[in-house]
Amino acid sequence: MFKEKTVIYTSGTFDLFHYNHLRMINYARALGDILIVGVSTDELVSSYKSMPAIPFQERMQIIESLKTPDIVIPQHTLDHTELVKKLNIDAFVVGDDWFGKYDYLKDLGVQVFYFPYGMGTSTSNLKKSIHDSYSDNLKNQQQVKPDLK
Repeated sequence: MFKEKTVIYTSGTFDLFHYNHLRMINYARALGDILIVGVSTDELVSSYKSMPAIPFQERMQIIESLKTPDIVIPQHTLDHTELVKKLNIDAFVVGDDWFGKYDYLKDLGVQVFYFPYGMGTSTSNLKKSIHDSYSDNLKNQQQVKPDLK
């Protein structure tokens, strides 16, 4: 059924979905015929960084609403060995913040692409900006004394 088709897999947390997430998914789409996107579960994400702001099911629905993925699946582990074998993945795309982490897939015949996010929007930067803005506003409100006339 998938003869002569190139199957691409990309994955991520996709928390606070933004432009660089979209760029990576579109890049992955351009590499092959079938695009499978894995969305990391809350349990997986919380095993290596803070819990996502957007719940797993909502992040799944955001990715499912895009035109580019053919299939959207939950990602339960960072080890893609079994997934590659079960889904006949030809290439894997991940952000370059994971550079080198998935080189082991090359031994399974999978091409690995580390997508360069470059400068600009990231979920970490968005969260920091929101936090800093909130903190600044809170400080300003605490410094303003109420007019008690």
